[in-house]
Formats: sequence, C-alpha cells, structure tokens
Amino acid sequence: MKIFHRFDAFLFAAAVCAAACLALPGCGGAQHADVPPAAGEQAAAPLIDRELFFGDPLITASQISPDGRFIAFIKPYRGVRNLWVVATGEDFDSARPLSANERALDGYFWSCDGQHLLFVKDSGGDENYHVYAVAPEAEAEAETGVPAARDLTDIEGVRAIILDVPKNHPGALIVGLNDRDPSLHDVYRVDIATGERTLVYENRAGAFAIGFDSDGGLRLAMRQLPDGSQELLRVDGDTLTPIYHTKVEETATPLHVLGDGSRAYISTNRGDDVDLQRLMLLDLATGETELVEEDPEAEVDLGGAIFHPQTEELLATYYVGDYERIYAADDAVAADLAFLREELPRGTLAISSTTLDLSTWLVTVSSDVDPGSVYVYQRAARSVELLYRSRPDLPSEHLAEMQPVRYRARDGLAIPGYLTLPRGVEAKGLPVVIHPHGGPWARDVWGYDPYAQFLANRGYAVLQPNFRSSTGYGKAFLHAGDRSFGTGAMQHDISDGVQWLIDEGIADPERVCIFGGSYGGYATLAGVTFTPDLYTCGVPYVAPSNLITLIESFPAYWRPFMQGTWYARVGDPAIEADRADLLARSPLAFVDRIEVPLLVVHGANDPRVKQHESDQLVVALREKGHEVEYIVAPDEGHGFRGSENRLALAVALERFLGKHLGGRVQGEVNPTIAERLAAITVDVAAVEMPDLSGLEAAMTAPLPALHSERIRPARLVYAVAREMGEQTMRMEVVRSIAACKGKNARCWRVADQASSPMGALEEVLLLDRETLLPIERTSKSANHELSLRYSDSAVTGSMTVMGNRQDLSAELAAPVFGDSAGLALALAAMPLAADYRTQTREFDPMTQKVLAYALAVSGSESIEVPAGSFDTWRVEMRPIGRSSGKRTLHVTKDAPHHLVRALFEVPAEMGGGSLRIELQSNQR
Repeated sequence: MKIFHRFDAFLFAAAVCAAACLALPGCGGAQHADVPPAAGEQAAAPLIDRELFFGDPLITASQISPDGRFIAFIKPYRGVRNLWVVATGEDFDSARPLSANERALDGYFWSCDGQHLLFVKDSGGDENYHVYAVAPEAEAEAETGVPAARDLTDIEGVRAIILDVPKNHPGALIVGLNDRDPSLHDVYRVDIATGERTLVYENRAGAFAIGFDSDGGLRLAMRQLPDGSQELLRVDGDTLTPIYHTKVEETATPLHVLGDGSRAYISTNRGDDVDLQRLMLLDLATGETELVEEDPEAEVDLGGAIFHPQTEELLATYYVGDYERIYAADDAVAADLAFLREELPRGTLAISSTTLDLSTWLVTVSSDVDPGSVYVYQRAARSVELLYRSRPDLPSEHLAEMQPVRYRARDGLAIPGYLTLPRGVEAKGLPVVIHPHGGPWARDVWGYDPYAQFLANRGYAVLQPNFRSSTGYGKAFLHAGDRSFGTGAMQHDISDGVQWLIDEGIADPERVCIFGGSYGGYATLAGVTFTPDLYTCGVPYVAPSNLITLIESFPAYWRPFMQGTWYARVGDPAIEADRADLLARSPLAFVDRIEVPLLVVHGANDPRVKQHESDQLVVALREKGHEVEYIVAPDEGHGFRGSENRLALAVALERFLGKHLGGRVQGEVNPTIAERLAAITVDVAAVEMPDLSGLEAAMTAPLPALHSERIRPARLVYAVAREMGEQTMRMEVVRSIAACKGKNARCWRVADQASSPMGALEEVLLLDRETLLPIERTSKSANHELSLRYSDSAVTGSMTVMGNRQDLSAELAAPVFGDSAGLALALAAMPLAADYRTQTREFDPMTQKVLAYALAVSGSESIEVPAGSFDTWRVEMRPIGRSSGKRTLHVTKDAPHHLVRALFEVPAEMGGGSLRIELQSNQR
C-alpha cells in the first residue's frame, strides 16, 4: 500500500546528457491480438524451482557511456551488489568492479563527458549520503580490488542529492547540499575533476528543485500546498513565482525543461473537462500551456516521453493500455523501432541507455515470460546483438502467457485486468488465485510478474484486476473508487472478476483463493470477510485490517497534506460519520464472518499496519476453531525485501495453496530457506491478544508520588542512536535543567539541544516545581515548530510543519507527565527501590494520544559509560494496551535518579527499530 512516500535519502535525477528509460512495445496491435495456442498444442510446463522466480537477477542496470567506450552495470562483488564496468565490445567475463560497498548500490550514472561514473553512498547506514566519482580506467587498489572513489561532497554531517548533469558543462554535476540548513537543500554546481562547489540557488522557501536549463540553472520548482493541491513555480534568482496550479484531483508532472529555460514539457490532466493526462508545453514566463499530444486512442494517461539528449527534439511518446504503445515523433526513430520489432523477440522494448549522439542504444526486451534481456543496437549499421539476460537460468519457454482481459462490473463499468493461465492445461474448472495489486492508487501492467508466473507454474489461473481507483486510466476511473473500500465498488470489481471467471467456465467455484499485499492484503481480508462464499482461502500479506487505526497511524502533522487524498478518498476518522463508515469497512470488526483458512503474513516492523492487528485476527480465528497459519518476519516492515524471507514466503505460499486448492508443490527446500521459514513461522497457539487489561484504569489512576525536592540544576550530555534495520542515525543531546519562575508557580526549565544529520532541534519544557507536571512545551527545528500548553484536563497548542500550521487539542481524563525530558525528571524523583512498581502515563504529541506504562524496578547493575561508572537501578516500562514500545532504562541509584543508559523499542507506527541512549557527561 503506497500510503505515503517520504523523500528518498537521495534522488537520481534524469540527466539531460543521457536518454531516459523509454518503454516501447515490441509487438503492438495485431501482434498482441494473436490467439494463444490451445492447451493441446502446448506441452505441460515442468515444475520450475522457486528460487528462479524470487532470487536476485544476475546483472542489472546496464548503461553505456555517453562516448560509447564503456558499459557499466550492477552485479555482486564480495557478496554485495556493486558497480562494474567493461569496455564496449568485450565479453562480460573481462569486466572489473569499480566499487566495494558494504551496502548494495542503489543506482549510478555517467558524467556527460564519459570520464566518470557517479554514485552515492552513506557510512554504515547513517543516511548522510555523499556523492562519489570513479574513473572507469582507474587502477584498482590491492586491498579492495577496486579503484579509490573520490568524495565530491566531503562535508561531515551533510546529505547530498544528485539533481542534474548540465549539458553545457559536461564535467560538472548539480547537487543539493544541506550544509547551510540541515532541513533544506541548497543547489550547487560541483566540478567533478576538482570537487570545487559553486552556489546556484539558496533554498529558503522549502520548495523542491525539479527543472534545470543547459547551464545547470534552476528554472522550475514544485511545492505541495496544505489542501493537497500542488503548484509549479518559476525560479528567477531567489524569487519563486507560482505559474501552474493543480487541484487535489489533478496532476502535473514536469518531464523536461528546455535548455534555454523558457519552456517545459509536462504531463497533466488539469481542467474540469479533461480526463486523461496529456503532453503539454508550459511557458515558464506566462504559465500558458500548449497541447502537444494526447492518447490517439483516448484510452489512457500519457506514459512518458523521450527527448534527444543534444537537440532536445521530442523523439517519441508512449502510453500504457493493455500493452504499451509507442508513437515516434521522429522519422528516424520510427525506422529504428520498426527494425527492432522485426529483429528482437516478442516483448516490450525499453531504451535503457544511449550514447550522447544516439548512435548506440542499449535496448531491454522484456515480456510476460522474460524478465529482461539486454541488447546492443548500432543505428548506422542496423545491427543488434544480445548483451546479457538478467535471469539466464529461468526457462522462458515453460512460462505462461499473461493475457489482457476486460469484464463488466455489476454497474456496467468495464474493468481491465490480466489473466495468466497455467501452460499446457485446459482453461476449464481451474483452481484460481485472485491477486489484487497494492496502492490502491497504482495498477498492474503487462509483463513479467514473478508471483503470476510462479502460481501459474503451480497450476493456478491468476487474475490481476485493475479495479476502479487504479491509476493510468484517467481521473474519472481513479475517483470512481472514492469512499468505496471493502464493501463498495472497489471490492465489487474484484468480486465481479471472480464471478466472470466462474461464468466463463475457467474457475472451479470451489477452489478460489485471494492473495494480495498491502492494499491487496486489505482487499483479501475484505473478500473473505464481506463475501465469504466466494473464496476457499485467503493470504493477507502486510494487510491493514482496521481502516481507523491505519489512518490514525499517520503522524499528526500529515493532516494538512491528507485533506485531498486519504480523507477525501477514504475518510477522516476525526469526523464521527466518517469514523462509523470506516469501521463498517474494516474486516477486523467483522472477523466472526470469516469462515475460510488464512495464511497471515506480516512484518514486525511495519510502520503503517501494526502487528497487533494481525495478532488479533489470528487469535479470533483460532478461538473460532478455524485454520490459520501465521508468518511474522522480525526484520521486515511493509513487505518482505530480504531474499531469504521472500523465498521462505514462497515455500509457505505454495504449500498453503497446494493444501487448499490442490496445486503442485515443489518438495525440496533449500536448507537455509527451510531454517528461515521455521524461524518466522509463529505458533498460533502462543499468540496472545494485546494486553488491554488495566488500560482504562491506568488512564485515570493517580500518578506516582514524587520527591520533587531531589531535583537539582544539572547539565547532562547524551549520545543517542536511532536504529532502523541496517540504518543508524546518531545525534547528541545536551540537556540543561535550571530553576525558573512561571506566571503562577515556580518551575523547572528543561532545555534540550540536539544535533544530528537531520538538523538541529531546540526543545524547552517547563515543569511545575512541586508536582513535576508539564506546564508548557516548545520545540523548534528548521522546518518544524511545536507549542503545547498543559492542564489537568487538556493539552492544547499548535504544530507547524514546513509552513503549514495545525491546531492541536486533546482532552485528558487525568493529568499526565510530559514525554522525553518530562519522563526523565519524573523518573529522577520517584522513590525507586528494589521491587518498586507503579504506573505512569505521558502525552505523545506526535500521535496526540496518552500512552500508559507499567513501571517496575527489575534489578540493579553496575555499568560503565563514557561519563563514568555508576551503580544503577534497571527499570522496565511495559506499555499498557499496546504490543510495542517497551523501554529498559538504567538510572543512578543515588537520587536524583538521572538516566545513564536506555533502550527504547520504537513502535512500528513510528518506523520501528530501537533508540539507544547513553550518558556522555554530567555536571550537577
């Protein structure tokens, strides 16, 4: 489910000196209308090893240098996917590695002059990404076996973003650096040879740079507004001028800024009478637009466009309907495409890389039965030669054809989708897997799909419906699914697809399973809950089961940006009528209706769908005596990324489907994968419901008695490490405790100053001197401000994020302690002793909720930290009413009991992982 995307730690912008990836259909029109051979004309497919579907590809991401001398690509080196290079025309066996990163390389590209390869990496997962350059012919160092790469952004604590490579300065690079303000990226031109930096634009407006001219000057920026709408802005020096505004339901995506900075090609559907995205030319001076092209078949949105890297001439456009359709805007390109379609295998063509003069192309051919084969095309000679296959061991001849289909929903709307039938088996009375996509604002496309092929090979027909709300089919189709999750038209479209397969005789109505991930997982649960008679079993994968808790898990400061998206399309749980509607569409509220076996799959660190939702689902089914299997990967989030976890899931999936639908199952399992599957398989009998006992009482129980007189002025310095998977972000927090006098009472002023790669943060908390209850809290960073006032019955204030202010107001059933520094001082004043126990609660401003904890001294321990050696109490804090958020703290035995070391379990809704704190120095 693509709920919300944070900006990636770095961005590879499409460089004007390199042709962007363009998907071109190798067989369109009548070629795609070919009737597949009858089952009797095909041999039954042999059972294919699951590792061939879900293992990593051998080679990926090949790019030819702009001068045509080299081809770079990514493949493993020392067990990690790294950068390699080979001279054009030489065998890949002669290639040599250019990087020896300990973490997989995410991407790279060539400088415009072909003298350097550019990539980014961080140090140990700290997300301080720096830009590196390496020459393709540089000599390797003996220790690493690769050449030394030069850090072009060698500034401690700075995160770099690659933005552009200017055509008129081929030895230069345009980057964003947050050296002035950690929260905002200024734009610099960097000389690749010397590393010298020149300021291009100082970003004080919080906009995102998206369009540059040929000299590397910033000409176009984008900004999202609080209501969810967006605006494009012309950049004139330090001045930003709005020139193009799109409403929430509209889209405007810049594709290419012309070299002189006067105009930009955009894809947009702005206008009340416009449904499909079209290619428009935007005048940056006036904001006026000119129509360039729209889908000649009036079927789908514009898919993309490609431009000549030197002349900027529009070469072609493409559209993604049932298949991808290409429209050449240049006669020479039209001739090239005709030749390639004739010479290359059936499939979709993608020009993945070209030389600067377009004389040589790297062309990828992929299809439903081919995950990708790369060819070298010489335009002048009209010659094409195979370079490599991404999965050479996958037997394409035994894979199944993916067919575009359309069926009518109950209200008459035509629903597009894809049907994959098992090879060599008559399409009659088949076991079926319905596989709805995630998003939900996404779509399935024709091409290689590992799950569709894997399941078809096991004997199942696979239907992938592009139900209403899928993208690419225009605004009307997208918004036809608004407010229809679960019990409305979106789910009806999936149900009607099942009925269509039954009516056509393809499906055995007694053997239909639904399997989906993310939103597809929600649709899976909705299917077996609200239409239980349709399905034999279900596999909800990282599935939201409660729409209220899903939406409420989004950070409070997102509210201004969700008005036109989730709140408009799904519902706002803060509105009473919407909340009731969301509950009525939440499968978890109707779990008693589920009658079929489930294989529930979850990632323990899922930041959006809390594991306890699946726990509750599993327990409820277990108590009803229904069959349920449960897989939880402790090192995964919203989807399984690790190869061992992916393969373990594939084993569990085919066994589950084989048991309930009767498909084929591969018997042998790699011992490593078998061990991993055993490790992530949960004993259903041992699953417990989240402990809600005592929650209501904890919300109103008296807070523990404190010895506030023990608090003294102090200065404490802490090292903090936030760990999320392989990534670690470190910061230093300086805490100062000083006496103060408020308006109505004496107070303690606790000031925290934090510095980290994400920027500086200043926070001040005022506490009543006698009770240590919070009075007022302020927090400020470069793009965030928080102001709260506390009383015994409410917390009020405001939060401002990137200039968008939101009022906050939460009622309290009883007084609360402050979080963070407030908790630390309350703990410092507690009468701690062996076996001490109490309950406490605090207000969390991020979720705007009161969190209750059971607190107990579980022992004593002498520990050593940079600040010295300390005799400490070990204090355990167990969350009440929640399954995550445990805290283990070591505080000094001597009062005040200041924090010495702590380990916080970060709840999944806050990103998962852990927070480690250690005292570096203290002055009392």
